[in-house]
Amino acid sequence: MAAGRRRRPIRPAAPPLARLRRVLRGALVGVVAMIGMLIGVTLGGTTTQDIGPFRAQLSLLPAWHGDTSVEIPPLGSLELDSHDGPVHLRIRLDSLDEARARAVVADGGGNLEQISHDAVDQLDLGVRRLALQTAGSGILGAMVLVGLAFRARRETAIAGVLVVAALASTGGATVFTFKPAAIQEPTYRGLLVNAPAIIGDARKISDRYEEYRAQLQKLVLNVSKLYGTISALPVYEPNTSATKVLHISDMHLNPAAWGVIRSVADQFAVDVIVDTGDINDWGSEPEASYVNEISRLRIPYLYIRGNHDSTVTAAAVARQPNAIVLDNSITTVKGLTFAGIGDPRFTPDKSTDTTNNQQHDQVITSGELLAEKIRSGDKPVDVALVHDPVAAQPLAGACPLVLAGHKHQRSITRLDAPAPMAVAAPSPSVSASASASASASASPQPPKQPTERTLLMVEGSTGGAGLRGLESEKPLPLALSILYFDENHRLSAYDDIQVGGTGLTEVALQRHIVPEDTKPGATPTPTLTPSPSPFLSR
Repeated sequence: MAAGRRRRPIRPAAPPLARLRRVLRGALVGVVAMIGMLIGVTLGGTTTQDIGPFRAQLSLLPAWHGDTSVEIPPLGSLELDSHDGPVHLRIRLDSLDEARARAVVADGGGNLEQISHDAVDQLDLGVRRLALQTAGSGILGAMVLVGLAFRARRETAIAGVLVVAALASTGGATVFTFKPAAIQEPTYRGLLVNAPAIIGDARKISDRYEEYRAQLQKLVLNVSKLYGTISALPVYEPNTSATKVLHISDMHLNPAAWGVIRSVADQFAVDVIVDTGDINDWGSEPEASYVNEISRLRIPYLYIRGNHDSTVTAAAVARQPNAIVLDNSITTVKGLTFAGIGDPRFTPDKSTDTTNNQQHDQVITSGELLAEKIRSGDKPVDVALVHDPVAAQPLAGACPLVLAGHKHQRSITRLDAPAPMAVAAPSPSVSASASASASASASPQPPKQPTERTLLMVEGSTGGAGLRGLESEKPLPLALSILYFDENHRLSAYDDIQVGGTGLTEVALQRHIVPEDTKPGATPTPTLTPSPSPFLSR
């Protein structure tokens, strides 16, 4: 019986080359499976979830370090050292539901604790759903890619097992290294570095949210009313050769300001826009996108840096195709010659927005540099641009008009030019002929006195002081002005325009004729040292 049994043939050992091929094939299956998993995670590792008043986008991304990032465009983001697994959780707050946000604030805090608990539960639900969705997408991506590459069920099944093991180990590492206390020590990026100073009194701002929205809705109507007021101003009618310059300043990131500027520029057919600084609030990189609206204006835009603008801000403005950044430089646009210099300070923190003696001297020095630039130029300058009016005094007599901002309050003054230094009388010991000859050759001729003193026009805040304007009981109006220059480049008239503060809907336009200076530069009293005179009201 035993002899009749058939013995199973013994397979010969696989040659080393065949074993190497199987090992390489298995490794290749693993690599393709990991690639497929990454593709699946990238394509399917995103979901949306309502968290409190926000609509949030949640994403899981492969990363060398774990952590969690919460992005709040355009303010910036905060980073949490929440875990050390090879996956990064990104939460992006894409939109804010206006009704829910107002309900949270109007609640007065009575139900705030419940809302906070709900937000935590909603986030937990969103993360769990995201984890399941990402795992499914990773497994599916790996199996599909391996199936397409090898067209074999065995390898496809192996790929699924490998990916399940990889995802399980990733999840285990994430859970094991999870640090709940990380929420107490976030790292802020972008504008959120200055979050306490930016937000200010959030309840006050939120109380005026409805009024702010009302202003935006009625903006077009307001500007149409403003444009219609021209017919009621018969005192001055600019001729067709007049050059119209729109002066704006201190926008401070107010998005409503761009709508006003565009409407006024279009309705009044403005030739040039002049911005005397503080277009941003903190001068940071995230704020740079705010200036992209400049390119939509499609007319020349002259800009100087304010004390809230950084070099990053100036570079962002310079990238706009219709913008010219002036910094101790001169340019001619539409027949008018402009000179401008940026503010030498960078003091974005409003809580310490004071100027010490050293910074005050720096501002005056910047005005002196611009005055020297103007006087050494080969053509007269029609308009000088500075941010702080303090820098305007050295420009007295150097040009007929200086435009400034910074103060958030409209003012117009005349500047007295400093008296020139007198020349000492010749010594009596010198002979009469030598004295006469020396006097004729060496004595400087007195400078030609301007027919009118330099006019300084300080603009209000075109942004109504930005978001901070919402904090006061009477928000600052959005202020801007149109300057009319005749064919001789002389300022002949200007329109002061104010769109009522945030939440208000009134528009005011006042036209002013620029009169001749009633007190032209007087003959200076001889003195050995020049002494600048204080500002004089027109």
